[in-house]
Amino acid sequence: MAQVTTGPGYAVANIDDLGDGPGFRKVRRELGVQAFGVNAIVLPPGIETGRHFHDEQEELYFVHAGRVEMEFGDGSRHELEPGGLARVDPTTVRLVRNRGDEDAVYVVVGARGGYVGRDGRVPDGEDNRARPIPS
Repeated sequence: MAQVTTGPGYAVANIDDLGDGPGFRKVRRELGVQAFGVNAIVLPPGIETGRHFHDEQEELYFVHAGRVEMEFGDGSRHELEPGGLARVDPTTVRLVRNRGDEDAVYVVVGARGGYVGRDGRVPDGEDNRARPIPS
């Protein structure tokens, strides 16, 4: 069972608490995400995913741990390490390979419909400038 802490308007969890072993961690389902798809994937060393594409969903891949190689339909290959990002159009064929000696963990966010724009606001009477953490 996933360990998710929820409150009014939020949910908090750790990838490690959303599943065991290799495969998908269902972030969207466990945290109740409604506006986009999101999963974390744990890929063991020496394993690659199947090739796939989407009809409508653009995806963003973020490497959290390990080292992966992404191969695209045009035959190009790109290695991503922790902090690495890749945006992929829906119809672009892609696969992911773990090229490291440890589990690779990456997060995939998918959606369609476009950018919402800057709609963030600061609560009345507050500012959002960076400041030292109060002790």
